[in-house]
Formats: sequence, C-alpha cells, structure tokens
Amino acid sequence: MAKIKVDLDRRIGELDRRVFGGFIEHLGRCIYGGIFDEGSPLSDERGYREDVLEALRPLRMPILRWPGGNFVSGYHWTDGIGPREKRPRRMELAWHAEESNRFGTDEFMEYCRLLGTEPYLCVNMGTGTMDEAAAWVEYCNGTGDTYWANLRRAYGHEGPYSVKYWGLGNEMYGPWQIGALSAEDYVKKAREFAKVMKWTDPEIELVGCGLNGWSEWDRVVIEGLAPFVDYHSVHLYTGSDDHWSNVLAPHQAERALKTSQTLIDRARYEQGIEHPIHIAYDEWNVWFRERSEEGVLEERYNLSDALAVATYLNIFARYCNTVRIANLAQMVNVIAPIFTSKDGLFLQTIYHPLRLYAENLREVVLDAHVDCETHDLEGETSPWPHRVADLGPFDVLDVAATCDAAGTEIVLAVVNRDPENGVSATVQLADAGFGGHATSYEVVGESPKATNSFKDQEVGVSERGFEASGKSFEYTFPACSVTVLRVPVIQP
Repeated sequence: MAKIKVDLDRRIGELDRRVFGGFIEHLGRCIYGGIFDEGSPLSDERGYREDVLEALRPLRMPILRWPGGNFVSGYHWTDGIGPREKRPRRMELAWHAEESNRFGTDEFMEYCRLLGTEPYLCVNMGTGTMDEAAAWVEYCNGTGDTYWANLRRAYGHEGPYSVKYWGLGNEMYGPWQIGALSAEDYVKKAREFAKVMKWTDPEIELVGCGLNGWSEWDRVVIEGLAPFVDYHSVHLYTGSDDHWSNVLAPHQAERALKTSQTLIDRARYEQGIEHPIHIAYDEWNVWFRERSEEGVLEERYNLSDALAVATYLNIFARYCNTVRIANLAQMVNVIAPIFTSKDGLFLQTIYHPLRLYAENLREVVLDAHVDCETHDLEGETSPWPHRVADLGPFDVLDVAATCDAAGTEIVLAVVNRDPENGVSATVQLADAGFGGHATSYEVVGESPKATNSFKDQEVGVSERGFEASGKSFEYTFPACSVTVLRVPVIQP
C-alpha cells in the first residue's frame, strides 16, 4: 500500500495565488468569438460573452496577461483606444490574420474588472519603441496633467488603471517572432525599455523575457536584466499522444524552475542585487496537437491532459518559493479550458483541475513525503525536444499538500497517473489528528482518452464525503484521476 505522510511543521512556504493566472491573446477565437463577441445574444451590451465570464469566474484568476504572445510584437496599443468605429483595421502578421482593434486597452481593463483580476501587460519589443512603451505606462497609470493620462480621461476613464505588471516583450529569442533578437541584443534593448518605463511609474514590476529556464538565453538575460526586473519568465509547453509521456512531461517544469532559480541566485550574489527576482511561468499548458494557424490552435483535451495540467499545478505549489506568477495559455477556444460556439460553450477536461485547485488549495505548502510505486519512461516519444526520462523514476502518485495558516485543515492534491489501476494509500499525519468529516473531489473518466464536447461530457467531477479520524486514514485514488481531499485537523 502507498503512503502519504504530512507534517504540519514541515512548511515549504506560501502558495502565491498568482500561479492560477490566465492569458488571452489575439489569436483565432480567443478574443473575438471567445471572450468578446459583439452582436451575440450571449453577450452584454459592451460585447463581453456573459456565459464565458460565468465559466471563468470559478477559476479565480488573480492575474490576466494580454495582448500576447506572438501577437504583441506587431501590436501598437494606440490602434486600440478611442471610439471603436474609428480604430484602424490592420494586417496581423504573427498569426496571418486581420485585426479589427475593437478590443483594446480599455476593453481589457474593463474585462479584468469584471473578472476581479489584475492586468498584466506585455509591451511590443518587436516593431514597438521605448517611447511607445512608456506612453502606454502613462496612459494606464498616469495621474498628472500629461498628454497620455489626459487622453485616457478624455476617453471616459478618469482614474488610473494602476497596472502593476509589465512584460518586456514576448519570446524575443524565436525566429517566429517579429523583431527577434540575440540574447545580448535583447538585453541592451530591454534595459532601455525598462529605464523609461520605470521612470514613468517607479511602482511597476517588470518581467524579463526568458526561454525554457535552462538555456544560454536564460543565463545571458538573467545576468543582464537582474538589476532591472522583478521576474524572469519561462515558456514551456508539453504534450504527447503517449499517456505516460504526456502526464510525466510536466516535470520539465521542475528542471526549468530549479535551473532558473540557480541562475537568479548566482546573478544576485555576484551583482549584489538586494531585491528579489522570482519566476513568472507566464505561458504553460498541454499543447502538441494543433500547431498551425490553419487549425487556430483549438486543441481538444482528454483526461490524460487533465492529469498533466494538475501535475503542473502540483509543481508550482511545491516550488512556491521560486514561481510566484503562472499564466495558463490560453483561456477560451485556443488551447483552452473553455470552448465556445455561437450558441453556448462546454468545459474541456482541463477546466476541472484548474477550478478545483483554485477553489481548494490553501495558503501554506507542506513538504509531503510519498512512498509509492514508480514508473520509468522507456522509449519515450514526444514531438517536443523536452525529454524527461532522465528525471525519473517518477512516483505514480504526484502529490501537493497545503494547509491553512492555523493548521486546522489539510488539502491534498493527488494525481494518480496509472491509466489502469487505482492506488490505495494510507495518509498519515504527524503530531496531530484528522478531525472527522472530510470531502473528496475526483476528476475522473472512463479512460485516459475520455474527452468532452458539446454532445458528451465524459470527464467531470465526483464529490463525496468520508470520515478521516485519528492519525491516519486510507483512501483509494481511482485510475487516471485527479483528486483533491479537504480534511479537518485537530491539534493536540
């Protein structure tokens, strides 16, 4: 029988709720026809899809990144302000589309207000200029009698938006990016952007453009931007048609976070930098099927993918001292947990762990000990160059443990990655006792390939109560499942 041991005194750190953040980009049907659908009977008078808003709210996103993504490297934010009917319609080169600019800065800020989330803007470092970036900061945050602040007021927004988080470009290392740069050239350019943006508003926090966390690009950028930034970004997607490769590939995030943290620690030590620098893992998801703009990246997810997403979230919890921001890419239609049509929407399989974790994980992360069977990846297959076999063997049960600050409740998030067999485990608690009636939430389906659609909901959440008293209890985690257990604790 497997064992999960939890000690309330073995506290790793605090879970930053910003790891439950989201990301929306002008790509396919994410914005237009997704969150914003003018003229639809499902939209309000401003154009926001009300059914999408209602589906997004339970995800409790504390932070939302926009406008890109690749899109941002050709986006001029001034095209998207002012009366909608006067905004220019542009060719969109990143995704070979047309951009109406009917959804711009003010619409995004209103959407963040409706969701109760903080905005995170990424500036154009492809075709954009530092003057343009500084002007955007002034438009959003300016309080003085200056041009861009007054223009915001003239467009009906008297108070500042107080946007705190600003990304210094998107994936500037990639040949697919408009204005791609070498790491050295990016550092030179980003330093100048950072200076004028900070001079415009000293209270903002900046995110440097990272790669996968362990590359030479990351080393050069961290060393070059450490005096200027508060976060270093990581972009790393995983996925495979092979179940085991799919559910274990997210452990690449552990490699990324460990290596990035080491590079940050080294740069701060050598340069005598006092302010903290954390990771903003601001693009992540399972993504490997839809890879071309013709498919508009409308990935359809199965139960195996939901387990992979839950594993990412467990990793973010366990590395809570390193990663403080994470943004799932993306929220609607495009590699997303929510899928719409003109008549409604359905929730993809990955929606369920996202909701359960956001609703239930508590503020303190505990160092859980897991003793269970393991799995090695042999003959690993993946279309991505991010192999993880060398990180194994992997526990079949992947576990994150949290509790409230007072230690009166434990929440366990457990992913059983065995596609065929349930795993029975003894859950043990040191120096305290379990307090009686507990609640379990299970994300389950008939097989790893089970999926959801407008017609069928093969993957959902099963909720039930159970008794957990004394120093331990037994629980059987279903095959191919994500389980969240909420268990009260009695202190001695």
